[in-house]
Amino acid sequence: MPHKRITGLDTLRALAILMVLMSHYCGFVSRHQTFGFAGDIGWAGVDLFFVLSGYLIGNQIMSAAANGQALSLKNFFARRLLRTLPNYYVVLAAYFIFPALAGRSTSSLWQFLTFSQNIGLEYGQTFTHSWSLCIEEQFYLILPILSLVLIRLKSPLWLAWGLLIAAIGGGMLFRGVAFMDGHPAFDAQVYYSSFGRFDELLPGVAIAMLKNFHAGLYDRIMRHGQALLITGLLAAGGTLYCINSDDYNKLMIVNSLGFSLVAVSFAILTLAALSPNSYLRRLRLPGAAQLALWSYAVYLVHKPVFMLIAVELRNRHIDAEAPLTIVLVTAAGIFGGWLLYRMVETPFMQLRARWFPGTFGQTQTEQLIQRPA
Repeated sequence: MPHKRITGLDTLRALAILMVLMSHYCGFVSRHQTFGFAGDIGWAGVDLFFVLSGYLIGNQIMSAAANGQALSLKNFFARRLLRTLPNYYVVLAAYFIFPALAGRSTSSLWQFLTFSQNIGLEYGQTFTHSWSLCIEEQFYLILPILSLVLIRLKSPLWLAWGLLIAAIGGGMLFRGVAFMDGHPAFDAQVYYSSFGRFDELLPGVAIAMLKNFHAGLYDRIMRHGQALLITGLLAAGGTLYCINSDDYNKLMIVNSLGFSLVAVSFAILTLAALSPNSYLRRLRLPGAAQLALWSYAVYLVHKPVFMLIAVELRNRHIDAEAPLTIVLVTAAGIFGGWLLYRMVETPFMQLRARWFPGTFGQTQTEQLIQRPA
C-alpha cells in the first residue's frame, strides 16, 4: 500500500531544502548576505533534514519492534541503498568527469564511494555538501543493527533510552573538547565530523520511540499542536540567533550544546507537524509536497548548478542579487533536481517497490505458526 504522506512533514522538508538553497546561493552565487538572517541560518536546513531522517527511519524500526515484526536487515539495507545510491553516484560521476566541477579534493574516490569523505574534509573541496549524506548513511548502518541487537537480547526499554541520551551527551562532549582544543563548532574538523553531528539525528529517533513505546504520553503531547509549533519556532529562532551572534557564538556552551539544541527545537517542530491540531499539519502550501518529494535530488544537484551559473553571471557582469536573477538561478537548481528525480530516482524507486516491497518480515507469532503474511 502506498505510504500516506503527512503534510506537516512535507512542509518541513520543503523548508529544509529552501534553507539550504538560500545558504548556498549566498555562498556560491551572490557571495553576499542576500537573504539577511534567513540566509545566515540556511546551514540549519541540513540539521532539519537530520531530525526528519531520524524520525522517519526510527519510526520504521520502532513501529516494527513494537508490533513484534522481524526486521530484515537485507531488505532494510537494499531499500535504503536503492533510495540513496543511484542519485548520489550519478552526481558523483559528474563531479569527476567535468573539470569545471571537480575543483580540489583530498578525498579519494573510494571514500566517496563508501560515504567516508567527511573524515578530514575541508571547506572549499569537491562535493563538500555530500558530508551530510555520509552521516546519514552511517546512521542507516548503525541504527538498525543496534536496534536488532537490543531486540534479540530482550533489553529493557530504559536501556535504549539511556543509550540515546548518552549518545546525545557524547556529541556535546566531543564538540566541547574540540572547542577547548581550538576547534569551534563551525571548524571543518567539527562541522563535517560524524562525531560532531550524529547526535542531531537522535531527537527524531526519540520521537519514534515515544510514539511507539509510550503511546499514552505521545497522544497527550499530540493534543497540544499549536503550543508545540510556537515553542518550536521560539526555540529554533533563539538558538539559531545565539549560534550566529558574535556575542554568543564564541562561548563554549554555545559551541558544545548549540547543534543539539537546534536539533531538539526542530524535533519539537516535527512533533507539531505530526499533531492533527497544529496549523503546520493542516496547512497545505502550494508546491511544498512536490519540493519535499524532490528534495534529495535537489540537494545533490543544486550546488554544482549554482557554481556553473555563478561563473557565467560574473563573466557577463549580471547582478546576482537582482530578484529576477535569484528566482531564475534558484529555479535552475530545483529543475536540475527534478530532472535527476525523474530520470534516475523514480525508476530505481519503482525497482525497489518490485524487488523489496517491504522492510519487515512476519510477526513473532506468525513465525511460530508459519502463517502466510
